[in-house]
Amino acid sequence: MQQSISIHTDDNGNFVLGGDLKLDKLNPKELLLYSTALCAGLTLQSITEKERVKLLKVEIKMSGKLDTEKVEGRSQFTSFDISYNIECKHIEEQTKVSHAVQLTTDKYCGGLNMLRKIAPVSHSVSIVSIEVSK
Repeated sequence: MQQSISIHTDDNGNFVLGGDLKLDKLNPKELLLYSTALCAGLTLQSITEKERVKLLKVEIKMSGKLDTEKVEGRSQFTSFDISYNIECKHIEEQTKVSHAVQLTTDKYCGGLNMLRKIAPVSHSVSIVSIEVSK
């Protein structure tokens, strides 16, 4: 069974839970995915701020495959996937954003580092720019 959640930035740059899901209604497996996605998002924001890149929109989808057909107490994750969809202003910023995602995913996000001890973590990234040049 696949469990997944998504978060995205609001107009103030804060992360909010996507879809019709409510934080207090998430099961423990979904909470683990949520906290890891939030960790990745906040880490990404920190790195891009240091690089002086303003992210216009960020959506992060975090999913995990369980070893059971339904969510149970004994269910364990066998793999994870994190997907980043990012919008920045200038096309020249895409390289910095891509590097920030790589650093977030491979090195600085403690949540993703912890999940790697449980099961493999894959990632994908999509970056778009709204202006061609500065």
